[in-house]
Amino acid sequence: MKYEGAIYRPPSEAHSLILQVAVGCSHNRCTFCGSFKDKKFRVKSFEEIKEDVDEAKAFAKHVNKVFLADGDALIIPQKRLVPIVELVKDSFPRLERIGVYGNVKSVLKKSVDELKALREMGLGILYLGVESGDQVTLDRVCKGTTLDKMEEACHRVKEAGIVLSVTVLLGLGGVERSKIHAEETGKFLSRIDAEYMGALSIIVVPGTQLARDIDNGTFQVPDPYMLLEELATMIEHTNVTHGFFASNHASNYLPIKVWLPEQKEKALRAIRHVLDQKDPSLLRPEYLRAL
Repeated sequence: MKYEGAIYRPPSEAHSLILQVAVGCSHNRCTFCGSFKDKKFRVKSFEEIKEDVDEAKAFAKHVNKVFLADGDALIIPQKRLVPIVELVKDSFPRLERIGVYGNVKSVLKKSVDELKALREMGLGILYLGVESGDQVTLDRVCKGTTLDKMEEACHRVKEAGIVLSVTVLLGLGGVERSKIHAEETGKFLSRIDAEYMGALSIIVVPGTQLARDIDNGTFQVPDPYMLLEELATMIEHTNVTHGFFASNHASNYLPIKVWLPEQKEKALRAIRHVLDQKDPSLLRPEYLRAL
C-alpha cells in the first residue's frame, strides 16, 4: 500500500483495510488540528487506487471492512467516487461496510439520492467532526461552518440511511467558554439525535494555531477535572432517542461507554465520583494520552 504521510482513522476502524483515496484534508484550517498540515490536498488517480486494491486483494483476502482515507474522502466528486466505491465492493466478496470521514461541505455537496447510491454500494458509516455546539467556539477554531448547516448535513446523512458517527472535543472552548461549550454541545447532539457520539479531549499539537494561541495567552486549556465537568455537563444536556456515547478515546482522562438515555445516570455517577475524589490515580496518566 503506497500511503502518503501519516494515516489517521477512527477507533472503530481498527480492523479495517485502510485505503487512501485522497491525500490530506480538503478544509485543513482548524486551529487545533495538526494531522494534515504537511499535506497538500489531492484526490488520488483511479489507477493509483486500483494498484493498492490489487495489492490488498493479494495479501488480505478476507477483508470485510474498508475505510477510505484521508481526512475527507467524501469531498471526491460523485462521478469519481462511485467507480472507487464500486471497485472496493467488487474486489472484496466478504465486504460488510465501507467507512469514510466527511465534513459539512462535502456532505452538502451530495444530494440525498447521491448519498443513498453510495450507501447501496456499501458506504455504511460516515464520521463527522462536530467538535462543538457553540458557534462562537466553532468560529474561533476556524471550523468553517455554521450549526444550521451542520445540522442539515447530519440529517441528510441519516435520511440516506448511512450510520452517522459524530465526534466532539472536550476543552475546545478553553477555560473561558468551558461551561457554554459543554451545554451547547449537548443541546446540539440532541438536535441531530445522534446515533453514535464520541468525545475526545483536547491535546495541544505543536505547530498549530492553537499552540500559538496558548503561547500568546489568548487560550487557556482546561485542567483534567474541568474537562470532566464538561463531560458531565455535556451528557446532562444530551437528550437523544437512542444513541451510544463514548469517551474511551486515548485522549480522554476517564473512559465512559454508555447508551443514552438509558444509562445517563450511570455515566454521571461515574464522573461525579472521580470529581468528588479528586484522586489522580483514577485518571488516565498524562503519558498514556494520545491522539
